[in-house]
Amino acid sequence: MHRHCPKCQGAATKDWLAAREADLLPVGYFHLVFTLPAEIAEIAYQNKALIYDLLFRAAAETLLTIAGDPRHLGARIGFTAVLHSWGSAMTHHPHLHMVVPGGGISLDGARWVPCRPGFFLPVRVLSRLFQRLFLSRLADAHAAGRLAFFGELDGLRDRAAFAADLAPLQRKNWFVYAKPPFAGPEGVLAYLARYTHRVAISNSRLVGLDGRRDLPLQGLPPQRTSVVPHDDARS
Repeated sequence: MHRHCPKCQGAATKDWLAAREADLLPVGYFHLVFTLPAEIAEIAYQNKALIYDLLFRAAAETLLTIAGDPRHLGARIGFTAVLHSWGSAMTHHPHLHMVVPGGGISLDGARWVPCRPGFFLPVRVLSRLFQRLFLSRLADAHAAGRLAFFGELDGLRDRAAFAADLAPLQRKNWFVYAKPPFAGPEGVLAYLARYTHRVAISNSRLVGLDGRRDLPLQGLPPQRTSVVPHDDARS
């Protein structure tokens, strides 16, 4: 059995889904998606481990910070996060799916604090903080010499060139998706479970390869999962 076989890992997938469903609380849930801009995706393709780690940490800190703010929810929250490194077109497209309860534990630990019906946290506030945290930590990683650049990106080794490349991203609007899932949290988890233990290339895609074109395999590293309890932002 191999995790890149579309038929293997079925039992492990079912076990993961059952464990996540057992964690669900009897409250409403929200589905959030944090997506990296295409310009960052190019850098991420050459620095997968580092950029994916920054994505997890920046998204987690964003949620915990805004949810903990008394002006918004004023509570400690938890969530399940799963990285997708490709999109539906099978091109490199790093984004993070999160399944989040609609509320959390009050800051004094005394009670449950529900969010407003149908509304979790303001997406513009989430987007701006996520953008600031991610770009700041990306710049720190470059300054520390932790990023690698090859081919067309080789010029980004230079600090001034890298800063100039990131400057437009500081003015660009980053978007965070946040909606109640139509099929409930179970539906989102079932969707994510298809990618946690095996690659998302179906048998039909494999047998349909006719030898005249390349199967788009970019962005297919193992998917990474994080279950974060309350105020623990580690991924």
